[in-house]
Amino acid sequence: MAKSNKDDMSAADPSGKPSDLPMSLLGAQGPFADYFRSVDPINLLQQGVEFYKNLFDIAMGKSAVEPDARDWRFKDEAWTKNPFYRRMSQAYLAMTDAVMSMIPEDMESEEKARAELAADIVTSAFSPTNTLMGNPAALMRAIETKGDSLTKGFRNFVDDWLNNEGMPSQVDDSKFELGKNLAVTPGKVVYRSEMFELIQYKPAGKTVYEVPSLLIPPQIGRYYFTDLAPGRSFAEYAVSQGLNHFVVSWRNPKPEQRDWGLDRYIEAALEAVETVAAITRQPKINLISFCAGGILASIVSGYLAAKGKDTINTLALCVTMLNWKVDASIGAFRFPAALSVAKAQSEMKGVLPGGDLHKVFTWLRPNDLVWNYWVNNYLMGETPSAFDILAWNKDSTNLPAQLHSDFMKIFNENQLIEPGEFVAMGEPIDLSKITCDNYVVGAVTDHLTPWKACYQSCNFLGGDSTFALSNGGHVAALVNPPSNPKAYHFVAPGTAENADAWHEGATKTKGSWWEGWVEWASERSGQKVPAPKKLGSKKFPPLADAPGTYVSQ
Repeated sequence: MAKSNKDDMSAADPSGKPSDLPMSLLGAQGPFADYFRSVDPINLLQQGVEFYKNLFDIAMGKSAVEPDARDWRFKDEAWTKNPFYRRMSQAYLAMTDAVMSMIPEDMESEEKARAELAADIVTSAFSPTNTLMGNPAALMRAIETKGDSLTKGFRNFVDDWLNNEGMPSQVDDSKFELGKNLAVTPGKVVYRSEMFELIQYKPAGKTVYEVPSLLIPPQIGRYYFTDLAPGRSFAEYAVSQGLNHFVVSWRNPKPEQRDWGLDRYIEAALEAVETVAAITRQPKINLISFCAGGILASIVSGYLAAKGKDTINTLALCVTMLNWKVDASIGAFRFPAALSVAKAQSEMKGVLPGGDLHKVFTWLRPNDLVWNYWVNNYLMGETPSAFDILAWNKDSTNLPAQLHSDFMKIFNENQLIEPGEFVAMGEPIDLSKITCDNYVVGAVTDHLTPWKACYQSCNFLGGDSTFALSNGGHVAALVNPPSNPKAYHFVAPGTAENADAWHEGATKTKGSWWEGWVEWASERSGQKVPAPKKLGSKKFPPLADAPGTYVSQ
């Protein structure tokens, strides 16, 4: 992505290559070990017999095995019309089914998640579509282009090997530039500390609601996924609806900031809250947070509640899990050996490089995030598309060693859901003491923070809860503007005992949850008042135009 003042990411490991799976996937206690431990000899024999029986039926043309209609790998008509390719796909699917069937149903959820992850990684790698001869679409393209597609594919492969740590590129980010076609909602940096910049957006109309809103993004990743291209920007939509909207832009930490731990980020978030209140001269603010930023926002809200302060007017948690003992893809990485290795690596480097985290999340969905681009870039010889979300996703940031360690402790010990178990700056946190109204968002196809786990947040928070279930995955649900013709969400009070019971009583609504949250927040944000003529205040004058300077580091 074209940016200026790009910091030298000296903490990144230049030796990383595409074939290197994250360290947490390997080792004596990794998911592969869990898979092999899960295989019962009797079940192995049974599945082996069944597999060979299926192969015989396939060879005889009697098999009814068919790929899922949604599986992109087998869309070419050759997989159904050509006997050779039809049998090839059936044999592969039979093998995949046999491997997955060896995992016992009665395994503990986390061990099962690790075993399923290992099986998914291995079986996806053996898909025939990953090879030229096993991919009829790629083979036909090579013939049509007289080999030019393969030449381009080889160039793409070499470029990725040298410049993308060997992983297939997911996006052409050369088409994007911050301040030009990304993060262009008008605003000013009105405060800057060592850890963050605070951006206030210019109101779109002559009036704004009294109570301002502050968005806290994740500590890993750039804030501007909340301000993507015009028409797809949450910030743009918020100000268009009359909100006096602010956002935190975290600084990208370097090894010298290794000691930035969760307490430092709590202090920083409190500083942002107090600054917004001071600039707007309002005693309360609406706090909205995305993903890991929701963990921080929950702790900050709990800390203020413990101090007897009602500064938080409303709290919104989007795709945020507070209970980590759930059946989620990320649970595949919860085992002592991996946590110890990851912690040791970040302590040694001072940071956990963003590229390492990106690889971990990529391998959680190998078919869609690895082999899909392998086929597109190398076998088809195509250049990845220019897509703003993927450009943001590639623009990764580091995680300080201490914050990484603190997150791992919360993750491993599941501290937040037990009242008083987590202590923030000397104050025990009890989420049930957060009595302001809260709005919780989950995503239908979220593989990182499953929506049913997100729903549980309603049960831990005090105050009246509203839960919205958006279409899309983890990031796509967040970047879900009202202009999206496919957008929909279910919404209902978060009072049901569990997610299934909630879903039975929820109403499906056409349109984005953005609309639902803005309407909900506006109803709780007082009267309309004249919009500020100037951003910031006498004490907090504008320092720079949005998107600021930290976002480019």
